[in-house]
Amino acid sequence: MNKTELQKMAVEVRKGIVTGVHAAKAGHPGGSLSAADVFTYLYFEEMNIDPENPKDPGRDRFVLSKGHTAPGLYSVLAHRGYFPVEDLKTLRHVGSHLQGHPCIQHTPGIDMSSGSLGQGISAAVGMALSAKLSGDTYRVYTLLGDGEIQEGQVWEAAMFAGHRKLDNLCVIVDNNGLQIDGPVDQVCSPYPIDKKFEAFNFHVVSVDDGNDFDQLKAAFDEAKATKGMPTAIVMKTLKGKGVSYMENQVGWHGKAPNDEEYAIAMADLEKAGEALCQK
Repeated sequence: MNKTELQKMAVEVRKGIVTGVHAAKAGHPGGSLSAADVFTYLYFEEMNIDPENPKDPGRDRFVLSKGHTAPGLYSVLAHRGYFPVEDLKTLRHVGSHLQGHPCIQHTPGIDMSSGSLGQGISAAVGMALSAKLSGDTYRVYTLLGDGEIQEGQVWEAAMFAGHRKLDNLCVIVDNNGLQIDGPVDQVCSPYPIDKKFEAFNFHVVSVDDGNDFDQLKAAFDEAKATKGMPTAIVMKTLKGKGVSYMENQVGWHGKAPNDEEYAIAMADLEKAGEALCQK
């Protein structure tokens, strides 16, 4: 995909997020929207995956450590062809395979159940170590929230990954600056994030705009070229990106839009999509 195609797909992924959360009347739109571009880049450009063979032993792995942003992951999986886009309307419904947090047993394309913050990165580190021990060449990606990295288990996993020189591991931090209780630097500041990962023997790539595909491509290319140590991509993003009234508003961390708000959100995204079609 070229940049414009990726931008168009990211708009569709955002529509799926808003549609799912609205239909569920619950969920986490803010952090799903801030990560929509990295989800899109990973699944449409970066990772070696095959929706027709979701359990391929040689596939790259992805662990959504900030599991509450499942609406974003589900939307990109649907648009990539793992299951019908229509399924997004069943988010959090009884009997649906799309529950509030990713579940490996029920949803095609999910490599690890997650949701207890801080634990996903440990699973990703285990996958990366397994590949090294068995001589496999797949890469492992994991996405963390900037509030999530306040969890101590994150740094235990980072210490192990750095010590074992897991250069097949790419840790991504969605630094949108807001968590459920407010700005991360006021709740319990994780800064400087880059220096912390460097102290655990990570190569760090700082991305000024994690909603820009050129910057994402450069970051992931650098990660793949890095040998002898894991990489952490720390990307600044805009929480609620793409929906006017959700952008940079902490209140949209974990609530669903009502019918009127849903209509406004979809109109915002339709307008963004139409603008891209003019390119």
